[in-house]
Amino acid sequence: MVVVAEGAEPVRIQFLAALLRDAGVEAVLLDQQLAALGPGVFPQRLAVRGEDAARARRILADAGQ
Repeated sequence: MVVVAEGAEPVRIQFLAALLRDAGVEAVLLDQQLAALGPGVFPQRLAVRGEDAARARRILADAGQ
């Protein structure tokens, strides 16, 4: 798994995950339990399979992320 985005804003990370999934890229949110302890304090990471990383980064860049 390769991390393609991270942040302490849960809504933003969920949005980015949805963008990738809608484009057919399987995305996994990491650190959700830790982030639940301190919303906005602990960052979450968004990861994809290694072979999808370049495509995922292009999708996120095209979306201005």
